[in-house]
Amino acid sequence: MSTKVLICDDSKIARKQLAKVLPNDWNVEIEFAENGQDALEQIAANAFDVLFLDLNMPVKDGYETLEALQDVANAPVVIVVSGDVQPKAIERVKAMGAAAFHKKPAAAEDIRTLLLELELFSPNAQASGTPNEVVTAAESFTLQETLQEVSNIAMGRAASVLAEMLNVFIKLPVPRVSILEVGELQMALEYSVKEDSCSAVSQGFVGSGIAFEALLIFNDSSFPDMATLLGMTDAISREHETELLMDVSSVLVGPFMAAVGKQLNIDFSHGHPTLLGQHVRIADLINVKKASWKRTLAVEIVYEVENYQINCDLMLLFTEDSVPTLEHLLSFLAEDE
Repeated sequence: MSTKVLICDDSKIARKQLAKVLPNDWNVEIEFAENGQDALEQIAANAFDVLFLDLNMPVKDGYETLEALQDVANAPVVIVVSGDVQPKAIERVKAMGAAAFHKKPAAAEDIRTLLLELELFSPNAQASGTPNEVVTAAESFTLQETLQEVSNIAMGRAASVLAEMLNVFIKLPVPRVSILEVGELQMALEYSVKEDSCSAVSQGFVGSGIAFEALLIFNDSSFPDMATLLGMTDAISREHETELLMDVSSVLVGPFMAAVGKQLNIDFSHGHPTLLGQHVRIADLINVKKASWKRTLAVEIVYEVENYQINCDLMLLFTEDSVPTLEHLLSFLAEDE
């Protein structure tokens, strides 16, 4: 008798990768869901034995899905597979009923070991047919889809470092990837920052024909709570604010870029972080870089600290000349998945 498995992830690449690493000698029927709401509807219509669940998704995320499953009779065994590796995230999903947590990207041997530990799979089982044939057909993925999943994994690694440093929980979004003109970039930033003034740090990266700028933008209202979490009791001067900006930029951008580089097999060289602006409007930041940004491939991630008024926007702005090389490298990554 086959095991019915539902893989829930908003990323087509992540769904394909996870299905591919399930044991070949596991007799399974695999279905897919694009978000938590989709998964819950499929579970209501059909019985599933195992649910592999992502956390950061649109419509209904993994936490909301776990909460809803608590009221579902004969709910499937849930294994969370996510790029969000914060210890508090792992604690939360297990407290909400998840049987296990596994970080992205999942390796075949690790998944096999986990399934054996959970007694969901027996190595002596005889599979009828090829269980993963549903995902062996050639699929094409866009640049945006592949880069979003790469950024999703990197985002989780960076958030974990910041969360440990501040002893907090970082709320993570789905990364946004788009090609923007300067005017559209300004609109996107204004939508995310939502305040009259902000402060920003910029750092350049280059490697293997890819050049981009990492821009970390802080809502100015974030400084008091950030100072409190870091144990700064004195009045916050502009010098203190600059120090906070540089510290958080280092903690977020460094691990993020290390995770991106590892996935792309690139050692990025980087310049020193520079203060791009302090207590300025978004339009002023754009004006500073207007000549160099023009049209750019942008990855945007908004980090929020739970229960604190701390909000920062991390943007990767790739040069237009870098896009063909990046697309080429990401195409190989998608094929490997």
